Amino acid sequence: MQATASPNPASRPADDIAARADWLRLEQTPGVGLLTARRLLDRYGAPRAIFAAAGVQAPELLALVSATQAQALAAAGAADVTATQAVILDWLQEPQCQLLTLNDAAYPPLLREIADAPLLLYVIGRVELLARPAVAIVGSRNASAQGRANAERYAAALSEAGLTIVSGLALGIDAAAHAGGLRGEGATVAVIGTGADRIYPSANRALAHSIAAEGCIVSEFPLGTPPRSDNFPRRNRIISGLARGVLVVEAAAKSGSLTTAHLALSQNRDVYAMPGSIHSALSKGCHRLIKEGAKLVDSVADVLGELGWPGDSDASAPAAPDSGFVDVLLAALGDDPAAIDTLAARLGQGAAEVQGQLLSLEMARLVERLPGGLFQRFRG
Repeated sequence: MQATASPNPASRPADDIAARADWLRLEQTPGVGLLTARRLLDRYGAPRAIFAAAGVQAPELLALVSATQAQALAAAGAADVTATQAVILDWLQEPQCQLLTLNDAAYPPLLREIADAPLLLYVIGRVELLARPAVAIVGSRNASAQGRANAERYAAALSEAGLTIVSGLALGIDAAAHAGGLRGEGATVAVIGTGADRIYPSANRALAHSIAAEGCIVSEFPLGTPPRSDNFPRRNRIISGLARGVLVVEAAAKSGSLTTAHLALSQNRDVYAMPGSIHSALSKGCHRLIKEGAKLVDSVADVLGELGWPGDSDASAPAAPDSGFVDVLLAALGDDPAAIDTLAARLGQGAAEVQGQLLSLEMARLVERLPGGLFQRFRG
């Protein structure tokens, strides 16, 4: 993936990557995960000091790791990372591409607080966004039209209030949240589950390039990493870790968005959930979160108020319906999904006539069609 923004502020990327060689070695050490690496860094301060202690099998190091891990660290200290450095060096020549270590001043401060913070972050775009107050917006990939509209409108209003929108560049709610974030001064950060030089899903290619130019793309995965299924749950901790709170717009009972929400709680972040119809499968996850203590929100003002953030935006107001049969049909539909036969009985009309009216309203984006032949009001 190539950004199209201004040139990389780092004037000597070769020196930049050379200074990060020890971080690459530490990240690649077999048997040493992020929690262990963080514990060692808290004790020794930098990877080079860790390798030096491992080389002499220092007693204080052996009190923190096993003998096997200490041997792996000693070997890693002399490991050849030339090939990896060459790949990263080429990538750093692209505009706005940066590689941050956990100790860098530009590393996002909130993310640094979590126990399993990434040692390295590959960043494209406006790195300063990583330090700005942010709200994560997540939800279903197979979102309803109403859910996508809600995500985009809330994201736009929060971004216009100065908050950066964080999400995962997936289809559905994520994509809508990014699009909304780009509409305000807060912009948006996409945390991806591939290498920073890959775009996934391909359907979001244009969106990804817009984010690289106007917002920020972040990955902890080495360059060239393909979209593996286990990468995406892992990246969710970064989405929540970058944000002050996480808003779940739509989520099924077993949605990955619930994982992000639970990670947020473990990181001492706020969790907000948007309620929906009791008949919608895409509301089950949000309702579960609310039962578990997530804050119910039905307006942007709710989120801003919980964060203590200035602003009076309200994205909850529905669009005003047209006159004539539209008012009657929308009143009969109410707030919950209904089938054509049900509406026909409520209105005392034939099913064919109601079907034609629903088609007109669907084209006007006043109602949306759900699985199972149901219709619900569209509050876009």
